[in-house]
Amino acid sequence: MPSGVRDGAEAGRPVGGPGLGALLRSWRERALLTQEQVAARAGLNVRTVRRLEADELRRPRSASVRSLAEALGLDAAEVSVLTRAANGLPESVRPAPQLTPRPTPRQLPADAGAFVGRARELAVLDDVGDTDTVVVTAIDGMAGVGKTALAVHAAYQLAPRFPDGDLFVDLHGYTRGMPAADPADALARVLEVLGVPGESVPQHLDDRAALYRSVLADRKMLIVLDNAADEAQVRPLLPGAGGCLVLVTSRRRLVGLDDARTVSVDVLPLADAIALFTGTAGEERVAGVPREVLAAVVRRCGLLPLAIRLAAARLKTHPAWSVRHLLQRLEEHQQVLGELRAGQHSVTAALDLSYQELTDAERRAYRLLGLHPGMDLAPDAAAALLATTVKRASTLLDRLLEVHLLQEPIPGRYRFHDLIRTHAAERAAGEEPESDRRAASARLLNHYSRAASAAMDLLYPYEADMRPRIAPGEVAPPAVADAAAWLEAELSNLLSLAQLAAEHGFSEHVRHLSATLHRCLRTRGRYAEAETLLERALSAARAAEYRTGELEALLGLGEIRQMQCRYEAALEDSSRALAIACAIGHRSGELRALNGIGMVRGFQGEYARAAEHFEQALDIARAIGHRTGELDALIAAGNVHRIMGWYETSADELARALVIARSIGHRTGELRALLGIGFIHLGQDAHALATDYFTLALGLARGTGHRLGELDSLNGLGHLHRFQGRYEEAYDCYEQALRLASEIGNSNWQFEALHGMGRLQHARGLADQALDCHRQALGLASDLHQPSDQARAHDGLAHAHVALGRPDLARRHWTEALTIMSALGIDRTEETGVDVGSIRAHLASADAHQLPAAGP
Repeated sequence: MPSGVRDGAEAGRPVGGPGLGALLRSWRERALLTQEQVAARAGLNVRTVRRLEADELRRPRSASVRSLAEALGLDAAEVSVLTRAANGLPESVRPAPQLTPRPTPRQLPADAGAFVGRARELAVLDDVGDTDTVVVTAIDGMAGVGKTALAVHAAYQLAPRFPDGDLFVDLHGYTRGMPAADPADALARVLEVLGVPGESVPQHLDDRAALYRSVLADRKMLIVLDNAADEAQVRPLLPGAGGCLVLVTSRRRLVGLDDARTVSVDVLPLADAIALFTGTAGEERVAGVPREVLAAVVRRCGLLPLAIRLAAARLKTHPAWSVRHLLQRLEEHQQVLGELRAGQHSVTAALDLSYQELTDAERRAYRLLGLHPGMDLAPDAAAALLATTVKRASTLLDRLLEVHLLQEPIPGRYRFHDLIRTHAAERAAGEEPESDRRAASARLLNHYSRAASAAMDLLYPYEADMRPRIAPGEVAPPAVADAAAWLEAELSNLLSLAQLAAEHGFSEHVRHLSATLHRCLRTRGRYAEAETLLERALSAARAAEYRTGELEALLGLGEIRQMQCRYEAALEDSSRALAIACAIGHRSGELRALNGIGMVRGFQGEYARAAEHFEQALDIARAIGHRTGELDALIAAGNVHRIMGWYETSADELARALVIARSIGHRTGELRALLGIGFIHLGQDAHALATDYFTLALGLARGTGHRLGELDSLNGLGHLHRFQGRYEEAYDCYEQALRLASEIGNSNWQFEALHGMGRLQHARGLADQALDCHRQALGLASDLHQPSDQARAHDGLAHAHVALGRPDLARRHWTEALTIMSALGIDRTEETGVDVGSIRAHLASADAHQLPAAGP
């Protein structure tokens, strides 16, 4: 079902990549350039460009390829694809062709300042062999032994060999208070970093992993997967081809990773342990100290790097202490910890010693920071947690950093080592009254909720009235230029905070965060996280008997499930929301629910019922002055009325929608309105006008990274070219659409591309190929439970069988199409020529042995 009504993504199947000519044509059209303009920019003869696009020049000169890449504004991944195609090399895996330009990722945290030893392990890690293949090395060892420090130090030494950047992913396999990272969620975040727009991220894990492998296929990247729980968590994050290096750290030995090298990390050798202690404390602090005393200190630390750094930091910050004094304190403390196992024994002793030497304010900061549920935090969040100023919070953070109780992997963002986080949380539980802990969590939730609202209002101002509000506070909203970056940096923390809020009875914050983050998660394709968050909000609202909160959660769930093509579940959610909205007099909720129900009815082919819901929604939107709701209802009603053949009504609705969208700066609404108007002109054979609207829509879609709008535009342009006999151009449009739909995992648009390609092949006299396309399209429409599209596919199959001289099979498919339309109570589909009258005429011709020669 095309034309601006689909907003979801579902699993698809891969297709092969295009040749040199199709690639050049695709990129030229994306740039909205003519062949003459490309030739002028590249310094080439226009005849050369035409021959290249027609695949008449198979091996262009490398200088010409470089000039074309510059003229078309290709990014590094696209240049690689173009070069391979120009050289005649096969593309076994096609990377995503249109990634959002982003800086080369450099995500490695800061290297250890006093890294010593590990020569054997570093030698193994340095031996990466053939850099044209994927190399995976798994580093295992006990907590605190320095696995992450080793991986990061090695990564910095290896980084120059991997020019396409580095990724660092914390999988939280053993992080206290945090669930191990879901591989699907980790892939969604990584794909965004690699330039894949959020709405292009597929729904299912396997499809995300496949897209990830495709994007990395022609890149040389270094990837660190830190703190892995097991092999199952790691496997989806491994590249499939190309020259990438993966370093994995885990407390378990990951022997189940095929072809992975393993490096087991033990405690430090005595000499390296002493060197680490000396380097951290400073040569002047250990000058003249007998080696056996230094050896006793590091042995008391269990020869663990984390404990050694903590003990050395204690010595460094206490000028009056001697090494013997430090040793005595360690010995005294460890007598109390005899029941602990060796590694935990050593680290706890060092941590307790460090903790005891802090000031009262520093100890309080340490304890309360242990309550933060996310992976890291910035000074403003720390200030909220500690109920102080950002300046004072920064001073406390820096002090904890100086004594090695905090890390600063990225400037301005602080985090605990997992063992230190556990120690801080245990100290908070033992020393902070429950009321103080709850008050600190409330301040943190207030801070993040207000900041999230400010960021979303800046990014999506036209939806501000749809989001709930937390009472005003001291938090300054982020600057416009930083809103998107703030959300990207804090999204993981926001999700962790929502979980904390649900588990500790902060029901208002669960409601606020689920509604505020709904658009953000939906845009990024993180449907599973959105659904989990909304279900928590729903449970909290029902427990508190808060009907408005229940309404908001059901509306969000309906929209997410509709995007997942789970139509029955979406219909149930939206219907329940509608009942609540009517019961409590929530007009904007009633409006949103009606739009949601109408969308599902449209996907199910019940156009008349869909139109009724949209008309009711439109009346409410106008009555309460809800511009965004009016826009949504007008676009949806316009598209349904177009499908029903009410072109004049549809054109009026979409024209009004276009005015509203442009007046409130709603780019997505503008795009959808342009597409709807384009399809009206297409249905009326006004090809010049249709071309104008589809071209405008395609430029807007590509300029804003709206992949679904791009698919709709390509589909419309493909129809235009086909109707006008420009079969090569039509094929290019359908092929681009099919490739893009498969990459983003959208089965609905795979159906549209395959169905359009089937009609095209029929028009070209290639009935066998048409039959294959329509069979695939029918399978997709059946999987999606979209009966109207099934009827269209049956019609395509019938025409293909006619061309192949199989009248009985043609009759069977036309009869099935009529049966479907009768069950739906409709006399037409959205496709011109697929209606009850036309199909009955075909059957009558068949009975008279005068079968139609061509399809619609």
